[in-house]
Amino acid sequence: METNVRPAKEVSRPVRLSRLARIGKELNRSKHYYLLMSPYMIIFFLFTVIPVVLSLGLSFFYFNMLELPRFVGWQNYSRLFLNDDIFMIALKNTLMFAVITGPISYLACFIFAWIINELSPKVRAFMTLIFYAPSISGNVFFIWLIIFSGDSYGYMNGFLMKAGFILEPIQWLLDEKYILPIVMIVQLWLSLGTSFLAFIAGLQTVDKTLIEAGTVDGIKNRWQELWYITLPSMRPQLMFGAVMQITASFAVADISIALAGFPSVNYAAHTIVTHLMDFGTIRFEMGYASAIATVLFFLMIGSNKLTQRMLRKVGE
Repeated sequence: METNVRPAKEVSRPVRLSRLARIGKELNRSKHYYLLMSPYMIIFFLFTVIPVVLSLGLSFFYFNMLELPRFVGWQNYSRLFLNDDIFMIALKNTLMFAVITGPISYLACFIFAWIINELSPKVRAFMTLIFYAPSISGNVFFIWLIIFSGDSYGYMNGFLMKAGFILEPIQWLLDEKYILPIVMIVQLWLSLGTSFLAFIAGLQTVDKTLIEAGTVDGIKNRWQELWYITLPSMRPQLMFGAVMQITASFAVADISIALAGFPSVNYAAHTIVTHLMDFGTIRFEMGYASAIATVLFFLMIGSNKLTQRMLRKVGE
């Protein structure tokens, strides 16, 4: 008995594009966007990516700007961590800056932005200018040099002597006990900059309907509104602000030099960046300076990764 068995229809499967083909298709579809981005990307690649890669490679060489680079392997790093006592002081000071001024300035930026955002538009614009002005002032260090002047005409010494707390002037910027705290205070005063503006902008973009829906769902006070609605809604601004504050706290140099000199007394305000400037722009030991820059780079990357992991938990 014959049976007619029909052959099963072959199921046609879409041909999977290779990864290179998908990238090419995406580039072709968005070519206009990439064309508009190309000037910035070219400049970024030439002046940021290439120097970072070259610095990483140069950290394994001895290079004094006069002779050809000579490969020394890990010698620069071993010298940095085992034989350079000044670098260890700079590392300690930099980590203190990052741990103390970083979180405090970050929270201060957000709290002040949150408070100012509740004001009327005209008052908000004026207060934003007042808080942002110190970060763009050119002669800001001159003000603090007057405040912490080491003679009796300095504002701090004058106030303390008049109040009877001290009998003779204190050399604020020449005593290693006071130098680092003073530089931290000035750094905190200057910290309401780009991150502060980013938080103001982020608070302006929070959807009001989410707040109304949260009220219906059981949010009872402003703190719950802040944690469950406001902060998750402005995660991009929070991330941007964290990156800016971490970078600023690790890259302290100008404030230290302007207030405490270069180098400061017993290296009390010496940071990794000032150590980098010492070997890179004065001694011209470019290989060793590149090793210092590489260590600073990985410190910043690690801090940013840790901060991103913490910010992901906001609103959970």
